[in-house]
Amino acid sequence: MGDTLFNLAHQTGFMNLTLGNAIMCVVALGLLYLAIVKEYEPLLLLPISFGMLLVNLYPPIMEEGGLLHYFFMLDEWTILPSLIFLGVGALTDFGPLIANPKSFLLGAAAQFGVFGAFLLAMLMGFTEPQAAAVSIIGGADGPTSIFLAMKLGQRELMGPIAVAAYSYMSLVPIIQPPIMKALTTEEERKIKMEQLREVSKRERILFPIVVTIVVCLILPSTAPLIGMLMLGNLFRESGVVRQLQETASNALMYIVVIFLGTSVGATTSAEAFLKWTTIKIVVLGLIAFSFGTAAGVLFGKLMCKLTGGKINPLIGSAGVSAVPMAARVSQKVGAEADPTNFLLMHAMGPNVAGVIGTAVAAGAFMAIFGV
Repeated sequence: MGDTLFNLAHQTGFMNLTLGNAIMCVVALGLLYLAIVKEYEPLLLLPISFGMLLVNLYPPIMEEGGLLHYFFMLDEWTILPSLIFLGVGALTDFGPLIANPKSFLLGAAAQFGVFGAFLLAMLMGFTEPQAAAVSIIGGADGPTSIFLAMKLGQRELMGPIAVAAYSYMSLVPIIQPPIMKALTTEEERKIKMEQLREVSKRERILFPIVVTIVVCLILPSTAPLIGMLMLGNLFRESGVVRQLQETASNALMYIVVIFLGTSVGATTSAEAFLKWTTIKIVVLGLIAFSFGTAAGVLFGKLMCKLTGGKINPLIGSAGVSAVPMAARVSQKVGAEADPTNFLLMHAMGPNVAGVIGTAVAAGAFMAIFGV
């Protein structure tokens, strides 16, 4: 009986719980609080934080044979990030971008944060592939961050990179407004933009096809992301496959989010996460995201000057990939300056351009490193 009780005691989680695991459990509970109580991107943050809790209570769940190990294999094969892009495309209206092609410039400007962080990461001691994988956090695009980390062989950094990327996506409403207000005047924030023109059905159908052809010919390595994004949008705009559009944007999207979120959270075991490298990644990610926001706003100010005050610089901050949260933040900050100002649809243009821009930036890094 004594041996039985002794063996039973050693099989409990208490006997194997380290200080590091306990710390990560507290972090996971904090993130659960943000997801449930504060509602910061709960669809992403809740499964991520619960995966973090599970792996630190029971580490074998991520070992071969464990449930979340097989979820993670879908990340490693870059299947889940591509399927997320399929759902995003099926959900997203590209009309504002088509109506105002200048939005592409704002989406491109926001990528300066990515490449600035790449140089800074190398100065901090990261190798070039590691620096590239870390810097893409600046696009605030979790699926692209996972995709690039895996393509560049940075499996050991995937956990901190993915958690940082999704955390900054969730914290867009907190991080962006101070930067936006610091770089713009109240008069600039009050600028009202002209109503966007009506986009024809033909334009909406041709856009995903043309973008796929052009981008994939220039950077073939972006095909899994850009291809799925544009396929989802073609489902939406063609009007002939409503069932596929609804499946991609609802049932399939939610299933993929469950698998992706829990597996990403499960990469944050104490042994893998509690390192100085993790702190550097989190700091670099914040710098990259802040630089990207600032670059978008500053380029928006330049466009404002060149157009004689027709463009509100606030929409430049939406050039990061956090769709549609970044566009909503542009609307919110503009409305604070003038409650009658409606910037949401104008900001959706740079926001969609940012999704494409971050995928192109990832493709550029893969081309540079011969992936």
